[in-house]
Amino acid sequence: MLTLNRSAIIIKPRQPFLDWLHLADPTSHEVTLAQIREDPPIYLIAEGGDKNAVRTGVRADFEVIFEEQLESWYADRATWPARRSFATFCEWFDVEFHSTVMDVAATPARTDGN
Repeated sequence: MLTLNRSAIIIKPRQPFLDWLHLADPTSHEVTLAQIREDPPIYLIAEGGDKNAVRTGVRADFEVIFEEQLESWYADRATWPARRSFATFCEWFDVEFHSTVMDVAATPARTDGN
């Protein structure tokens, strides 16, 4: 198994994101917060050891992540919020940090049957 020199963050939308989605996309009114949090994206980031380092890393990349999240749910940029600051990002998303990323697929096939 290969240990990657990366950390990971999982981004989960919060209620303000869902409120925006319901306003932006009239076909989304049946979508619930539980549904949009069900299969959250995982982003690999620079390896970081503590929450302060992670917050600094997320702050550096939040704009790309924010826009990717908006795009993945509703691509019409005219509906996107004009204010996409780091503070807004923190209001709209929960960020879950994982310091160790393992790549099981990089493990050579075992020949001993185990």
